[in-house]
Amino acid sequence: RVDFSAMRQLGQHWKGIGVTLFINWAVKPFSMALLGWLFLRHVFADWLPAGQIDSYIAGLILLAAAPCTAMVFVWSNLCRGDANFTLSQVALNDAIMVVAYAPVVALLLGLSAITVPWDTLLLSVGLYIMVPVLVAALLRHWILSRHGQPGLQAALRRLGPLSLSALLLTLVLLFGFQGQQIMQQPLVIALIAVPILIQVYFTSGLAYLLNRRLGVAHCVAGPSALIGAS
Repeated sequence: RVDFSAMRQLGQHWKGIGVTLFINWAVKPFSMALLGWLFLRHVFADWLPAGQIDSYIAGLILLAAAPCTAMVFVWSNLCRGDANFTLSQVALNDAIMVVAYAPVVALLLGLSAITVPWDTLLLSVGLYIMVPVLVAALLRHWILSRHGQPGLQAALRRLGPLSLSALLLTLVLLFGFQGQQIMQQPLVIALIAVPILIQVYFTSGLAYLLNRRLGVAHCVAGPSALIGAS
């Protein structure tokens, strides 16, 4: 679904694009690191296993540094967002993630005194960002060259339910494999959720407010806020 040629349209919504990039890369990762440090290392420290606090903070940083792309189109539809803006923003985020994710994560983990080897970070970027993006781009190009735009739209309609089902299955498997941990440590899960919830409300509210202050219409400000907070 991601069309990198849509980045040619970035100039049409440069204010919304700029706000989203600012939130995604200059606010969200750093504010999550701060919230994780504040809540997990200090406010909730007495209720968390001391040996796992660094791992929890690292998980929050890894989560916050990667803008979501899987559900962005769904959120855009729900808030009646501009489809062209959403498409161009997701394409730009995917391109930036390839080069920016590992350095941002390494910086924040280093500031938090948490060590993750560079080869692990680069391997993660390769497997979970570059490979899927490359495969999708090649498949998109192949379908367009063989069947044109109508063929691509038909393929997207057929793959839409499959991709959503695969996403839901991934969530079920993730929670299923960690089900025992969740059942054994409900308080830990609840405490970790606190900085995440604060982060989501803070970044989405800030993104929407900045967009509206800049005179951006809701059809762009809405998806910009949701992408920025994801």
